[in-house]
Amino acid sequence: MTSATTASAGLAERYATALFELAEAEKKLDPIANELKSLNALIDSSADLRRLIRSPVISRQDQAKAMAAVLEQAGARKLTQKFVGLLAEKRRLFALPVIITAFLGMLARRRGEVTAEVTSAKPLSKAQSAALADALKAAMGKPVALTARVDADILGGLVVQIGSQMIDSSLRSKLRRLSIAMKGTA
Repeated sequence: MTSATTASAGLAERYATALFELAEAEKKLDPIANELKSLNALIDSSADLRRLIRSPVISRQDQAKAMAAVLEQAGARKLTQKFVGLLAEKRRLFALPVIITAFLGMLARRRGEVTAEVTSAKPLSKAQSAALADALKAAMGKPVALTARVDADILGGLVVQIGSQMIDSSLRSKLRRLSIAMKGTA
């Protein structure tokens, strides 16, 4: 891990811990987690929103206003709004996806679950997510909390990461392996 990645992970853990403790004190862990999942899905699906949270050119006031509008439109609770506003004020919005992942990981550990990050070419339906969670639970022997991401570049299939273990059944990887095999036989 590079020092920048390590620093970002440490930053994310600190902010996620603070939010977790506040949500726990208000007895709102599940609603805040659901809001964060929705916000993460919005970030994943919108290039403009990704640009907003990552751009050092956009002023912190403009970032705060834009994020406040997004969260208000989504019906987010005051705690989520204040937290994201604080991130904007401190110029930490770039770390929001990592903070969300850390928060959800803390919640999963508290519940005795394993966290699995699932990347698919298209959003998974509720039935597909439930079937995948059941299959992973059977394989892992523990309940599994899914964090879904969409990446059209994988073309099809799934990439599932649980801790340091990765299962890549994406069409992109299969095509890459096929290309390598064909080059070897030519």
